[in-house]
Amino acid sequence: MIKNYFKTALRSLMRHKFFSAINVLGLTIGMSVCMAVIMLVADQLNYDRHNSKRHNIYRVTTHAVDQHGVINNNQPNAASPLPLRQELLDNYTGSAQVVRIMKGFGNGWLEFENQNVNIPLAGFFADAEVLTFFEYKLQYGDAATALKEPYSVVLTRAAANKLFKEENPLGQTITVGDLGTYTVTGVLEKTENKSHIVFEALASMATVNSLPSKDQLTDWTNYWNGYTYILVGEGQSSESVQANLDKIYEQHIGSITDPNVYRMRFALQPLMGITPGPLTNNSIGPILPWFFIYFLGGLGLVILLTSCFNFTNLSIARSLTRAREIGIRKVTGAARWQVFTQFLSESIIIALLALTLGFVLLLLLKPVILQLNFARIFHWDLESNTLVLAAFVLFAVVVGVLAGFFPAVVLSGFQPVKVLKNFGNMKLFSRMGLRKTLLVAQFTLSLFFILSAIVLYNQFNLFLGQSHGFNMAQNISVKLNNTSAQRLKNELAKHPNLTHITAASHVPSAGVSYGTTLKRNLSDTEGLQLDYFLVDEDYLNNMDITLVAGRFFEAGADSINKEYIVINEQAVSKYNFGSAQDAIGQQLIQEEDSLRRTIIGVVSGYNHRDLTREISPMALLYDPTQFNVVQVSYLGSYEQAVAAIEKSWAAINPDLKIDYKTVDSEVKKFYEIIFGDIVSVLTVIASLAILISCLGLLGMATYTLETRIKEISIRKVLGSSNGSLIVLLSKGFVGLLLIAVVIAVPLAYVANKFWLELIAYHTSFDASVILIGVLILILFAIITIGSQTLRATFVNPVENLKE
Repeated sequence: MIKNYFKTALRSLMRHKFFSAINVLGLTIGMSVCMAVIMLVADQLNYDRHNSKRHNIYRVTTHAVDQHGVINNNQPNAASPLPLRQELLDNYTGSAQVVRIMKGFGNGWLEFENQNVNIPLAGFFADAEVLTFFEYKLQYGDAATALKEPYSVVLTRAAANKLFKEENPLGQTITVGDLGTYTVTGVLEKTENKSHIVFEALASMATVNSLPSKDQLTDWTNYWNGYTYILVGEGQSSESVQANLDKIYEQHIGSITDPNVYRMRFALQPLMGITPGPLTNNSIGPILPWFFIYFLGGLGLVILLTSCFNFTNLSIARSLTRAREIGIRKVTGAARWQVFTQFLSESIIIALLALTLGFVLLLLLKPVILQLNFARIFHWDLESNTLVLAAFVLFAVVVGVLAGFFPAVVLSGFQPVKVLKNFGNMKLFSRMGLRKTLLVAQFTLSLFFILSAIVLYNQFNLFLGQSHGFNMAQNISVKLNNTSAQRLKNELAKHPNLTHITAASHVPSAGVSYGTTLKRNLSDTEGLQLDYFLVDEDYLNNMDITLVAGRFFEAGADSINKEYIVINEQAVSKYNFGSAQDAIGQQLIQEEDSLRRTIIGVVSGYNHRDLTREISPMALLYDPTQFNVVQVSYLGSYEQAVAAIEKSWAAINPDLKIDYKTVDSEVKKFYEIIFGDIVSVLTVIASLAILISCLGLLGMATYTLETRIKEISIRKVLGSSNGSLIVLLSKGFVGLLLIAVVIAVPLAYVANKFWLELIAYHTSFDASVILIGVLILILFAIITIGSQTLRATFVNPVENLKE
């Protein structure tokens, strides 16, 4: 019986090739988008699954608390104090193993643009047990001992290939800036396993004892540079470990009476809940928040629903042509459930065919998807496996059932006596207005996405074109990569076309931020949160920032400069200093270390953060040990400036590749990463939505022409003009489009106005946006309808009235 259903379904699909093609194409587009989302979720769910102990491993996160020790309602911080490991192992039970990973060895995980410049390597310091804890397999070396000795390093296979010609580099050495020379003691096997910890090198934690950062190993209030992982012991529970962490907090942090010390509580996060997972600050690697998956899934669902609307609409519209078939089946003994199953089978076949074509389309588009910034940052590969393919098939069957259920119910309910007498059931459908409702819904969604894409595109262009208040043009940022800033500055100063040269912690408005809390008085219950930059004495000249009052840092006065602070006008206002001049000589106290700094200058406010925010209080501090970039403004051509910079770099780092970018590109890169992909995705979604809607409109227009062909022929015989026939056939569809416009414009306005108001510098949702969006919709609709209504002008009345 089932075989017969499928044979009949295939014959029906072949008999109505045009409408079948529209249904298949619409579902193909919708399902390809949804399959991409399924593959993305499957990709993220593969993280850390290779670890056999994964269900018993937890990361210790930290949460800010108020003065009473109650956790604030904010995002968790992925890092934790480094002395936590030894405390757990020495004084508490329940933890079979505890390992730490520490920042400070090479670059961060976000280096994705050009792998050839990641020297020093992107990596961390790690305890000797990390390799066995996370079950890393070594191609060369012993995982149990590779990280035991100081100044030992384990490389990934890719990193080893970049650094050495030899297949086996064990015993070779690498020099990592001021961090010393390290011996290669291990090379990881190349693997397809995914981990939320992304690195190119792991250096031994034992090395830190001989580095300036060794104080972090015993600092209970440093919540930023260390990551702690716990393997819960046999017969123990995460609840007992959490109780231990609470006791440690009370003993080492909660007992601190100094109100100026920043305090955070500990919490356990399952390894399998890191990615996808909650949004987390200070992540050790790329994590994908659930809300991002929900967002993409929602977009895919909208496209799929639009495709399903097409299927339902066209199936009901074609009901008259299949009414006699249904009547004959019922007269010859077919039960309603058999007719229902027949039509549902057709729907499932179409969905499975669309699945096949959608998968092919996805494979063709995969290289384009993987070039998106988000895909590169989060290391997507969109690989399929047996489970993913099984999920695709199940998904297709579900879509087939959902899309075909209502038409199957309607068509299987036809009464044979009425349909065989040609008693028009289609009148019932006309009164129901279901087809019109679905068309309006399709075009409402299409126009909503078109308008949203236009607004987002305008906002993106505003970000790229808006002045940030500092020198972005003819300014090049060079990453120090543990090179001495002063040495590089001295070399650069030898070139007359390189004018103002400065060192800093990071480039403003480029997505990186340092924050601290400063108080006017120790007795203040709360301080003011400020962003801060670590800069040298040439910063204002390089960035073209105005000094409003006081003075700036002095050259050659490192020790005294560390006692000073320069703030912006917004900080002056927040601290109620009165005027910029009144702020000079005042002191601010840093909460983390109670260090007092004297205000020596006030600068004008500029957008040191991205343009989604208002200009906020900001401070400039001096600390040469924290410089990460050197910024160089120049005269003449960019090519000449780059040649001079490369020559200077080679003079002090002949074996180290230089990593430089223009300040302008650094700033714009942030907007391109955050907004560029969203603009692209939303534009594609809007295009697909209108394409699917036009396919549905094409099918309905074609069907209308076919069912009214005799009426049109009679009208032509009676003298109707071609223009009047076009108006006759088009006015119903135009009316539906206008209804869609009336619904979509207010919805798009409210939705886009909401998120625009969250952005400090935003574009507007004005009449030009509405006009452009509506014109795009109407243009495509007219082309679609016109292709069929023009056919009416070529109808031969004689041929059609013969029948």
